Amino acid sequence: MCHVIVTCRSMLWTLLSIVVAFAELIAFMSADWLIGKAKPSSSEEVDNRTGGQQEPYRPTLGIYGRCTRISHMQFSRRDTLCGPYAENFSEIASGFWQATAIFLAVGIMILCTVAFVSVFTMCVQSIMKKSIFNVCGLLQGIAGLFLILGLILYPAGWGCQKAISYCGFYASAYKLGDCSLGWAFYTAIGGTVLTFICAVFSAQAEIATSSDKVQEEIEEGKNLICLL
Repeated sequence: MCHVIVTCRSMLWTLLSIVVAFAELIAFMSADWLIGKAKPSSSEEVDNRTGGQQEPYRPTLGIYGRCTRISHMQFSRRDTLCGPYAENFSEIASGFWQATAIFLAVGIMILCTVAFVSVFTMCVQSIMKKSIFNVCGLLQGIAGLFLILGLILYPAGWGCQKAISYCGFYASAYKLGDCSLGWAFYTAIGGTVLTFICAVFSAQAEIATSSDKVQEEIEEGKNLICLL
């Protein structure tokens, strides 16, 4: 018989697992990893909202995507174009970024799998006599290691020609030059930290769903068990 078991700790772990997976996925797909050096606006370029001259535009560069201003659209509100600069994997600007893409993709796939499985932990608490929380926690720890490897390798690619065109000639491996880090990079770091927190917290979720109070509720014949 299936027992639906919901506790504060198990529900919090499930929600965190889903949030972490989405955060890492959004960061990976974003072009806001590097914010390029400012490009001065033309003297004829006017901000439609204020009537004054527009501020210098700063293009952004991601692992495989970029956002840049299109000259023939400069008077439109939608004056930027975002999309992949690489049509296939081999066209990613740096070998280090290719490795980053692989490690992040593997880590995100594991996190998405865990996030999907975590939804069903309310009904299924074990697989082949092993706690599903412990298995998921182990997978999250492995995913975190892949994410760390990807984030460590990413700055090594700042010396590629694509990054130099955005960040200036002073850009090199682990040196930003005229660029600054975008929100996607910080989101990826934050998501990696939360990944390890989820891995540790999975043990607490397992303890909460196998506590004596839960066993008492099961023995009383209850199918829906909700505990704080």
